Amino acid sequence: MGIEGNKSLDFLSVFLTGIPGLEAQHGWLSIPFFIMYIVAIVGNSLILAVVQGDSALHEPMYLFLSMLAVTEVGVSVSTLPTVMGILWFDARRVDFDGCLAQMFFIHTFSCMESGVLLAMSYDRFVAIYNPLRYTAILTPPRIISMGLGITLKSVAFMAPLPVLLRQLPYCHINVLSHSYCLHSDLIQLPCADTKLNSILGLAIVLATFGLDSLLIVVSYVLILSTVLGIASGEGQRKALNTCVSHICAVLVYYVPMIGVSVMHRAAKHASPLVHTVMSSIYLFVPPVLNPIIYSIKTRPIRQGIVTLFSCKKERT
Repeated sequence: MGIEGNKSLDFLSVFLTGIPGLEAQHGWLSIPFFIMYIVAIVGNSLILAVVQGDSALHEPMYLFLSMLAVTEVGVSVSTLPTVMGILWFDARRVDFDGCLAQMFFIHTFSCMESGVLLAMSYDRFVAIYNPLRYTAILTPPRIISMGLGITLKSVAFMAPLPVLLRQLPYCHINVLSHSYCLHSDLIQLPCADTKLNSILGLAIVLATFGLDSLLIVVSYVLILSTVLGIASGEGQRKALNTCVSHICAVLVYYVPMIGVSVMHRAAKHASPLVHTVMSSIYLFVPPVLNPIIYSIKTRPIRQGIVTLFSCKKERT
């Protein structure tokens, strides 16, 4: 029996939750959240504009960075309507199909971000292991193919989730515990057996985020062994320096994800506020910090942003 078969509960909409215990301060809390959205969307858009506008940056490292920026804009735009709608207008009610769509886009863009971070680790390995053939190995067509592969893989893995959820009967209270729709939340609502959905969700996590993180670790083991084979200490430092921004991006992405996973399993009875804060860090911090990290640590990006603003100032 699907949604249409439920007579006891009108499940055409769900209700989202703001920040537990701080509902009276939503107006003030909207300010830092809005600033984070602005920083994330504008910062990543600037990186895209700089890379696109400078032919000298049409190199593998910067093309992968552009892909990362696209996924982070996608994650931010996916959560923005409901988060700011709650904080500004107390708009908690969301159409159920719209909630499923938001869930799909959040998880798909997150999966794409993980895949791009893996591709970037491979990029760093090739650059250090075989610098003379770096651009010959990672050609633009090959990079585009990798980007399409990451996108198709993410869509293929995440598409079954909303489809399966749409088929289940719902008879519980239709209130979610976040300001946005996540699979871990929605899977708690059906009054039918959700074992298949839970197993599928776990399998997807292991096949995407789990495998990606494992391969990133393998990449850095290979990178470290290559760096240790460099004769000069200066050469070793220069080689490792090219990885600093990516290592920071990986830590910013995976540490909050691990924290959220641990909270869901080991601290189920913790305060709802703690769960909300951890989930918010996982979704909001990487899109905010990554453009800042790459702007500070990557000179061509920093110079490109300065040039971009200088050109706009001259035109005005």
